[in-house]
Amino acid sequence: MEIVANILVGLVALEHLYILYLEMFAWETKGKKAFKGSLKPELFAPTKVLAANQGLYNGFLAAGLIWSFFITDISWSTNVAVFFLTCVIVAGVYGAVTATKKIFFIQALPALLAVGAMLLK
Repeated sequence: MEIVANILVGLVALEHLYILYLEMFAWETKGKKAFKGSLKPELFAPTKVLAANQGLYNGFLAAGLIWSFFITDISWSTNVAVFFLTCVIVAGVYGAVTATKKIFFIQALPALLAVGAMLLK
């Protein structure tokens, strides 16, 4: 189960690195495609700075999850990973309630699965 947990944590981290990329560097190109329906096309340019700020926070989530792989104490590593996964879950649930339910499945559900695997390892 440890391998499954590590793979799931890694996938959530990679997902948030991709979100960082979309929001910080590709907001007006690939971001438009990824977030279509969330914003009218004409709003992407004026919200570029706001999206970059959101992207930075997604990068911090990814950094925390990646950091958990380098902590040698197993209980601390698990606690750090569960903390950052919980942050992802809270953000995903909030996004699902306030923006679109799709966010739950894209963001919160993978993190929930990763927490479950972390707690079972």
